[in-house]
Amino acid sequence: MDRQLEEKIAQFVGVTGASTRDAKRFLDKYKRVDIAIDAFYNEPVALPTRAPAPSTSKLSTLFDKYKDPDGDDISVDGTIRFCEDLSVDPEDVVLLAVAYELKSPRMGEWSRKGWVDGWKNVGVDSIPAMKTALLRLRDKLGSDPEYFKQIYNYTFEFARPPGQRSLGLDMAQGFWQILLPHGLQGGALAHTQHRSSDEEDEDVMMVTDEEGWKPEYTQWWLDFLNEKGGKGISRDTWQMFLDFLRTIDAKFEKYDVEAAWPSLIDDFVQYARDRLKVEAT
Repeated sequence: MDRQLEEKIAQFVGVTGASTRDAKRFLDKYKRVDIAIDAFYNEPVALPTRAPAPSTSKLSTLFDKYKDPDGDDISVDGTIRFCEDLSVDPEDVVLLAVAYELKSPRMGEWSRKGWVDGWKNVGVDSIPAMKTALLRLRDKLGSDPEYFKQIYNYTFEFARPPGQRSLGLDMAQGFWQILLPHGLQGGALAHTQHRSSDEEDEDVMMVTDEEGWKPEYTQWWLDFLNEKGGKGISRDTWQMFLDFLRTIDAKFEKYDVEAAWPSLIDDFVQYARDRLKVEAT
């Protein structure tokens, strides 16, 4: 099955809740996803063939396949084997969404309860179905701003070493390198600005046509951190950087120095402005 068909199946299943088999049957017949979905809802024979609820016993058996022989959890070795069966790189950004959905306490660790409850909520109980679910999660992570924020904030707690208040600089940079390009490409990190809501009389975030953070600025941020040095990134800096990235203009001209941004971001804005001047000459 080629990737294009897998993506169509993921879209079909995500909208209809149908089984992968039914999704393939309708797509083979109608080709286009939108027409296939309309046909699914309009054909009386379609509804009884909905996929059954995920099986707790099947998920528990699958968990046993990967868990430590002498323990109750899946650890790094089991995670690697699981990724091999899913045909996914252990460093793929989609695994952050999986970790979030399964409530993984830290990198490379999965509890039985989190595994079973998480996959049941996702709606799958087998490796083939999980492969399809990964396509849905990858798309949602890249395109849904609120879901991206949830995964982004979760990543800090997920990756932070036990007992530490901050995330190591190398670790933070590694996660920024996989999260930010994905969100920028899919639209989850589209440029926004604060606008007052007439109905609620409160500040809301609105997507704008104004040019914002450019893909190359991610490398500028990493270069800046390497030049500045330091041991780690605090939770506040991690979380506020996401708001900064979403709202800053492409020339860094509208940055409010009086706002309560972390000093690290203040310094980066000056770094970026200087770098823009050099590149303009």
